[in-house]
Amino acid sequence: MRFLLFMFVFHVIVIQQCGAMLHPIDFLALQAIRKTLNDLPGSNFFSSWDFTSDPCSFAGVYCAGDKVIALNLGDPRAGSPGLTGRLNPAIGKLSALAEFTVVPGKIFGVLPESFSQLNNLRFLGVSRNFLSGRIPAGFGKLRRLQTLDLSFNQLTGNIPWAIGTLPALNNVILCHNHLSGSVPPFVSLRLTRLDLKHNALSGSLLPMSLPSSLQYLSMSSNQLTGPVDHLLTRLNRLNYLDLSLNRFTGCIPGNLFRFPITNLQLQRNQFTGRIYPAGFVTIPVVDLSFNRFYGEISPLFSGVQILYMNNNRFMGQVPGIMVDRLLSANIHVLYLQHNFLTGIAINPAAEIPVRSSLCLQYNCMVLPVQTPCPLKAGKQKSRPTAQCGQWKG
Repeated sequence: MRFLLFMFVFHVIVIQQCGAMLHPIDFLALQAIRKTLNDLPGSNFFSSWDFTSDPCSFAGVYCAGDKVIALNLGDPRAGSPGLTGRLNPAIGKLSALAEFTVVPGKIFGVLPESFSQLNNLRFLGVSRNFLSGRIPAGFGKLRRLQTLDLSFNQLTGNIPWAIGTLPALNNVILCHNHLSGSVPPFVSLRLTRLDLKHNALSGSLLPMSLPSSLQYLSMSSNQLTGPVDHLLTRLNRLNYLDLSLNRFTGCIPGNLFRFPITNLQLQRNQFTGRIYPAGFVTIPVVDLSFNRFYGEISPLFSGVQILYMNNNRFMGQVPGIMVDRLLSANIHVLYLQHNFLTGIAINPAAEIPVRSSLCLQYNCMVLPVQTPCPLKAGKQKSRPTAQCGQWKG
């Protein structure tokens, strides 16, 4: 205690000579934070952290008056080795802190519960480190939080339900962790990005569980189940949607294909039903592969540049307009293998453009053209006749 008092008195004397003075609580908090963190080899971030000088001049420390308002730990330049150590609970003493970030590195241990004391925190980003343990439930007290990025760590447990109640959230990025349990409802009408991919989340998504303000939604590579048609119908501002590699069921609403989406990833689920787009589809990339869709392929998909409809139960003829657009190189990828299609109107002498790919293997037809297919399509050119007679779509 005497040492801390001596250091603070010394700090007061030095900083008074410089014409400025950091609040003593913030000064001691920065000292504690420094003690549990170190530069990785090749990083010199902490070289400026000399507590005999003004802490507001330290690398990554930004002040307003006598308080720290932003703390950006680590060299942000690309390729920087980053930091190692633990996040000190003293972070919670920086009462005016609005922004806290740590560059990618080898920070380990848990997220301090004391973060919940930062009532002014707006931006929290600690991605690509080795954080473990649970996300503190106290994060639900951060009512001004706008961005939460804890991606690419080793976090476990549920996403605290209270986080979904935060009213100011713009971005929630929790991808590439080991989070489990269900996805909490999010109420913020400012939420534009929700990235939860590559976790172990389960359960279903309720129709009103996500706000219509979303523009980017990724829940790929989880264990989510149930229908999403009523939910998706509401999310008409989406420009990126990835629900791939889950266990979603039910049909896909036709109006989804009219949203301003540039990349639609629905592959490897258990979606079913016929697909009736509400209009001409201009989404550049659409992947509907490895589902249970059936019926005829709509010619309205001919405006898609990269289209994966393989490994479903589509039947009938391939629309002629798709063939035309493929031969004119407007369609770059058209994968239709492993369905129950019965024909395609294409001249056997037609030349597929070099930059375009067509795969028709394992359908209910004799292939009129021989085109290279991915290895996973197998070697069989056509589906056994017995299978084609059984499937009526």
